[in-house]
Amino acid sequence: MPSPIALGFPAWLRAAHWINVFFIGLLLRSGIQILSSYPRLYWGYDSTPHRAWLKFTRQKLPTDRHWITLDQELDAPTWLAQPGGKLLGLGRHWHLAALVFWILNGCVYVVLLFATGEWQRLIPTSWTIFPAAWHTAITYATFHLPPADSFHPYDPLQQLTYAAVVFLLGPFLIVTGAAQSPAIAGRFPWYERLFGGRQTARSLHFLGLLAVIAFTIVHTGMVIVTGFSQNMGKIVLGGEFTPLREAVIIGLAIIAFCLLFYGVTSWLSLRRPRPVHNALGAIIHPSMRWLGHVTPPRQRYTRADISPDFLVNGEPPTSERYELMKALGYADYHLEVGGLVGRPLCLTFAQIRALPRHDQITLHHCIQGWSAIGEWAGASFADILKLCGPLPEAKYVVFWSLSEDTTGRQFYEVLDLATLRHPQTLLAYQLNGEDLTVEHGAPLRLRVENMLGFKMVKWIERIEFVAEYASIREGQGGSREDNKQYEIEASI
Repeated sequence: MPSPIALGFPAWLRAAHWINVFFIGLLLRSGIQILSSYPRLYWGYDSTPHRAWLKFTRQKLPTDRHWITLDQELDAPTWLAQPGGKLLGLGRHWHLAALVFWILNGCVYVVLLFATGEWQRLIPTSWTIFPAAWHTAITYATFHLPPADSFHPYDPLQQLTYAAVVFLLGPFLIVTGAAQSPAIAGRFPWYERLFGGRQTARSLHFLGLLAVIAFTIVHTGMVIVTGFSQNMGKIVLGGEFTPLREAVIIGLAIIAFCLLFYGVTSWLSLRRPRPVHNALGAIIHPSMRWLGHVTPPRQRYTRADISPDFLVNGEPPTSERYELMKALGYADYHLEVGGLVGRPLCLTFAQIRALPRHDQITLHHCIQGWSAIGEWAGASFADILKLCGPLPEAKYVVFWSLSEDTTGRQFYEVLDLATLRHPQTLLAYQLNGEDLTVEHGAPLRLRVENMLGFKMVKWIERIEFVAEYASIREGQGGSREDNKQYEIEASI
């Protein structure tokens, strides 16, 4: 009779397994929440309407009225998504916070796997495992079980499958997720090209999600079919000769705890979004801030890459003042620059256009998941900084819009001064060789090419330099952060 040590599972491996189960559940649920915000999948770089290869909605794109991409967001069911509803911001917070711990757990697992010599559980040492795995697959397909001596502690098919999940599927999900980051894509455009474009990376990431779901279903089924009590004994208490009844109770209790946690935290997220936002933000904010600062954008696409359609988000201003301004071709528009500056400015539209012109063809990343390539022209924000001379205590810049947010108050967003110094940060007035349309932010909008699109304020009215932003509205750093629980650091 083999000893428990021979086929047993060390305590660190069992702990890593259940930690992985917990965070994979969070990642799957929050990933569904994120997908529901723009439930259409594409190939390539852009999200051209009517070219989705897969969609999870019956909504028809309007042809008789103006629409924005937020109109396409679905109300995700709480039993399926984390946290449910139309809470993309908190869905992202849950996803990124879970990702931090999932990667950390995976790194500890792999290090211990090799440090303790347990790597042979997963990594084949002989090519004979491949025909053996095929024979095992045939055995399962004919509704039979392999002989007991096939498990060491896994049968050949299990060993190959687990090795593929740990060393191929896990990294695949990480690298395709990273390819969707505006900071990474902006700094390293070649990385996104490896996947054939931002939308291809998003589609591949979704296929990876399906692979995780399929593995989970099959794995759970095999645990039951090949001896539920014995398998629980191994993964809960470490060996085959443990009290099986106690192992089953503990295992089911762990699963119940995971499900209860998902339900309670979704309930809290829906009813107390701000405390949940702040708690999760404390986890993800430092790494996102670091990523935004170490990745100055340097995108260089060509005119041949420009997307046939550049989708829009955000409702245009409706005030009489803006309508009059538009009717006059923005001739009476002026941009106020104030706050903690040495020289307050009041620039006319003509003066802004007289500044050195900068052109760039870049990839736009919307927080919902869609993207598009466009050619932007405008004044470098660095030139504005030279003109106004920020004071030493100025750390952030507030961009106030002529439009309103979802609460009826003036729309605003905050960015740190270091980010705005990047060479590809523009006050843009043209898109694809034409003056901006109302939908795209006329007369002036911000472009920050290592950030998500919601930070790029349209219809800019004034710019204010400040030392901190905690005293502005809810103190979260912008209208989207205040009202939709987005994260101020929008680099991924």
